[in-house]
Amino acid sequence: MARQPTYTGSHPLHISLVALPDAVASTLFGIYDVMNALALLGAADPHRGARVPFRVEIVGEAARPLKSASGVSIDVQRPIDAIETSDLVIVPSILLPPEGWRRNRYPRLVEWVRRMHEHGAALCSACSGIFLLAETGLFDGKDATLHFGYARAFAATYPAIRIHPERVLVISGLREELVSSGASTTWHDLVLYLIARYAGSTTAQEVARFFALQWHQDGLTPYIVFEGRTDHGDGEILGAQQWLSGHFSIGNPVEKMIARSKLAERTFKRRFAKATGLTPIAYVQRLRIEDAKRRLERTDVSVDEISWRVGYEDAAFFRRLFRRTTGVSPGAYRKRFRIPEFARP
Repeated sequence: MARQPTYTGSHPLHISLVALPDAVASTLFGIYDVMNALALLGAADPHRGARVPFRVEIVGEAARPLKSASGVSIDVQRPIDAIETSDLVIVPSILLPPEGWRRNRYPRLVEWVRRMHEHGAALCSACSGIFLLAETGLFDGKDATLHFGYARAFAATYPAIRIHPERVLVISGLREELVSSGASTTWHDLVLYLIARYAGSTTAQEVARFFALQWHQDGLTPYIVFEGRTDHGDGEILGAQQWLSGHFSIGNPVEKMIARSKLAERTFKRRFAKATGLTPIAYVQRLRIEDAKRRLERTDVSVDEISWRVGYEDAAFFRRLFRRTTGVSPGAYRKRFRIPEFARP
């Protein structure tokens, strides 16, 4: 079995931060700065005397400036052909083109990543960086996470990988050497986890304070916007969904939706669940909660009033359903997502 990367205090762990044309510059440079934080802090305060646990290099297929998907250049510091071993390989988030991810685009990078893993490297992805790591086949049969906006496309491309887009971090593998982070700025959680794992929780806390980083401890469910599936090809159900989008708050919407259709109740419910992945009542609940989220974000209306407006006379039931759906209470959701007073027009 390959060795487990360990920081001994004498030799820093080598981190290969992978640059490729699809990379999002903010994630790559953010990871670079935070993983180099102790070196930066040490330079700012030479009396600290702290040992630097990581040596981070931006690596790529060639050691030359590379234009990122963000439109800015990334200076590739070292070519992958010159790297025989690395302790951690991190792939930053990537921006998928409209046509989606194209497999086998980076065979050299994929083979190099696979070779690094054979020599003991932990493989880490931020957000959509998992698309590149999935090419290695090392995540097949394993759990992973990525940006919820890419979840369907990823599942269709790599069905052998179990994805959990609502989770912030997923750690898999026999040596816990396959690490993936979820949407967008959960790379904060990824780097803080790596610092805590290899340099200690106290160091991670120090870095978090310095950069004002926060763990996404409530998961990503509060951030996910519900969008019902409409690509199923069932015209009768699509028409019902379109009607429901404007009538979900009325009384007994499921019964009225079925009555409007040309189908028997059992047939309708079976076809609806097959097409959308949700039962009709669960679909209605998701629409109602999504509308409640917008009202919490944009208005001062009380939670009880919002409950009534989206279709629930029992405010206590609405609160329980909201927490079960989003992972947080309506009040906590409003506090997190509402635009603060000082930023309002």
